[in-house]
Amino acid sequence: MTDRYAVIGNPIGHTKSPLIHGQFAQQTEQDLRYIAIEGPREPEGAFAEAVRSFIAEGGKGLNVTAPFKLQAFAMADESSDRARMAGAVNALKFVDGRILAENFDGIGLLRDIAVNLSRPLVGRRVLLLGAGGAARGALLPFVEAGPKELVIANRSVAKAQALAEQVNGKGSVVRACSYPGLAGEGAFDLVVNATSASLTGALPPVPATVFDAEGLAYELAYGKGLTPFLRLARDAGVRQLADGVGMLVEQAAEAFEWWRGVRPPTRGVIEQLTVPLQ
Repeated sequence: MTDRYAVIGNPIGHTKSPLIHGQFAQQTEQDLRYIAIEGPREPEGAFAEAVRSFIAEGGKGLNVTAPFKLQAFAMADESSDRARMAGAVNALKFVDGRILAENFDGIGLLRDIAVNLSRPLVGRRVLLLGAGGAARGALLPFVEAGPKELVIANRSVAKAQALAEQVNGKGSVVRACSYPGLAGEGAFDLVVNATSASLTGALPPVPATVFDAEGLAYELAYGKGLTPFLRLARDAGVRQLADGVGMLVEQAAEAFEWWRGVRPPTRGVIEQLTVPLQ
């Protein structure tokens, strides 16, 4: 019998997940069907009901996207350390009547940076812009990768400080900083824009001095070409720019392996979905 998987979100029409997982299934010869589900925002409890309905119909696993990541975390019976750190999940697996939860966003991002882009974090100075859900998902995998220093910059320094305190003592020095305070920080080997600014065509208030020409500027948003953040990095002389398409595919591959026990190749799918940064 063909196993059933899906991505649930609202809105969901833009999702690339069925295409990605369809190609993974073909490449690994897995018998599965993967669809997109527009989940209900209201009334309260409707999302959980939709998930349980999918399980009752034989569903084996779900990817979860906005705005349901927090609700998915709340209904899980068991969550990974990454999911607990983020307080949100992007993948569910249904086993023996239990709901297992994971967050692969951060590890997918790390794999894209360290493996696909050949930029391992060990011994590097890393700047993470933003202290919201995207930054929370990335933080634990980043710290475990062994950077020399990781600075979290945010409009609310208190929010960034609270996030830093959750992971300090795990091997890397993590500090909080205001955006104006970045003027005295010098250049970083890796600058990651984990804010939502690029979704509205805005620019995080960062000085060009945070960029190292030999470093990497990474935009979590994908498919938007040269965002204001990436344009700032390019104009500052950064030669290696990347958007989040690799993260999108790599986190999908992590979920696929978690569900199916086989790791799909990702390079061809990333190349297919890549939009030129211009």
